[in-house]
Amino acid sequence: MLKNKALIVGIDDYSQAPLGGCVNDAEEIAKLLEENEDGSPNFSVKLKLNIQTKAELLKNLHSLFKEGESDIALFYFSGHGTDEMAGQIVTPDFNGYDMGISMNDILQLANASKSRNKIIILDCCYSGKLGDFSDNSPNANIGKGVTILTASNRDEVAIEDGITGHGVFTELLIQGLKGGAADVGGNITPASLYSFVDQSLGAWEQRPLFKTNITGFLPIRTVEAKVSKKVLRKLHQYFAEATSEFQLDPSFEFTNTPEVTHEYKEPFAKEENVGKFKELQLYESVGLIEPVGEEHMYFAAMNSKSCRLTPLGLHYWKLSRDKRF
Repeated sequence: MLKNKALIVGIDDYSQAPLGGCVNDAEEIAKLLEENEDGSPNFSVKLKLNIQTKAELLKNLHSLFKEGESDIALFYFSGHGTDEMAGQIVTPDFNGYDMGISMNDILQLANASKSRNKIIILDCCYSGKLGDFSDNSPNANIGKGVTILTASNRDEVAIEDGITGHGVFTELLIQGLKGGAADVGGNITPASLYSFVDQSLGAWEQRPLFKTNITGFLPIRTVEAKVSKKVLRKLHQYFAEATSEFQLDPSFEFTNTPEVTHEYKEPFAKEENVGKFKELQLYESVGLIEPVGEEHMYFAAMNSKSCRLTPLGLHYWKLSRDKRF
């Protein structure tokens, strides 16, 4: 039984100010969250397109955050937002100052949820007002286990990309969920997703916001690991200490054999060392180790140099040593 649930909402159908990419946004996000890259089930998704009334949206939010428990309860919204009344997400039946649902009301529903992690992702104008203390609102507190990811700052608009058919923010979320935001082990968390989006935007573009009150993130999607857990677990075996260097020599390079027509050196390639070198090269390809005294691992082996952990490698070395994965 799935332990993650998601309410995905996209609204284009506003009579006075229609949008063009929000339904596309919601459909693509829903598709990616339903399954991990390997096809295994991920979120139980409720996809709602062009919801017409505040009451209908509120009913679905109550269902997400108040009914039952889950590891992750995730709400994604793409549509209009307004800065009226400390920020609201807009529904098509807006009237006067009642534009839709207050961002603070959404936050309070998430705060009260019994789900382990509550994630709110808003791709709308002024979405940064969610959980914003600058309005001195007593309802702006971010409860335990709540994470907020928004397309823009409290006083910024969110932009649609006419080329991709998605909002600028959601297009980057999509790329991140496809693997751009994955760590070495293939895990994508809200924090890594925010980092990916933030680094992808230029200095003059809308700025996403990330707010959280959580001690540890659960992955919201997994993709194929850049290095398998089986190989990662060996990292501490290659490097006994954090400052250790692993000695290489020509026997680690599989092409260093008389059967291959080019320069070769003794000791010739040994099957055992070739296998180790392939794993070391995997580490090097994702930035966990680096050659010492040479630019490339090939030359480090052929010239009998060594390799060592990078700062990122040290992090995974500790996880390997402590059997954390």
